[in-house]
Amino acid sequence: MLTWSDLLAAEKEKDYFLELLNFVRKRRESGVIVHPPAADVFNAFSLTRFEDLKIVILGQDPYHGQGQAHGLSFSVKKGVKIPPSLRNIYKELNNDIDGFVMPEHGNLSYWAKQGVLLLNTVLTVEDGAAHSHKNKGWENFTNTVIEKISEHGENIVFLLWGKPAQLKSTLISAEKHHILTSAHPSPLSAHRGFLGCRHFTQANELLKNAGKQIVDWQIYN
Repeated sequence: MLTWSDLLAAEKEKDYFLELLNFVRKRRESGVIVHPPAADVFNAFSLTRFEDLKIVILGQDPYHGQGQAHGLSFSVKKGVKIPPSLRNIYKELNNDIDGFVMPEHGNLSYWAKQGVLLLNTVLTVEDGAAHSHKNKGWENFTNTVIEKISEHGENIVFLLWGKPAQLKSTLISAEKHHILTSAHPSPLSAHRGFLGCRHFTQANELLKNAGKQIVDWQIYN
């Protein structure tokens, strides 16, 4: 059974990746607050085993507010105010899934443990400075992750919300996998096609057709 380690070990030995980790470490050592904490940067891979992978939800930058980011796209720890994009995701779930109850917190670890990879394309950011670690090397790494999933996964459902996420569709085999696209759930664009997209029931239908266990999208308090 393949693991993330099998798929990514060689990538993590490349010069650009070692330089990237060194850059992030030095920023932390210089007193700059970098989100998420070092122990949480690779949480998406810790919580979702490759062998369990069913769905990929692609985000961009981690949240750059204090205590928000914990290594999963769109997710925040319990006790942190639910961000606007995640509120819209919950709103769509409420419309899409019969019986869905609006959660009181924004921690999506329950999805991750069921095989939903919550992957940001950039895995670190500096406090209060959106996109501050863009073009430092993370995109090379996460592009490789997407390519490896496409190559070695079977019938994975990719949820690509917004233009930056949709550009990654070129890395995915549409013959082997399922790609669902819509506007981004942010308040600026959610009304342009995210709200009403019904991606959650569609994803479960695709999983069912592939003989896989569907995802329980309810977040429990």
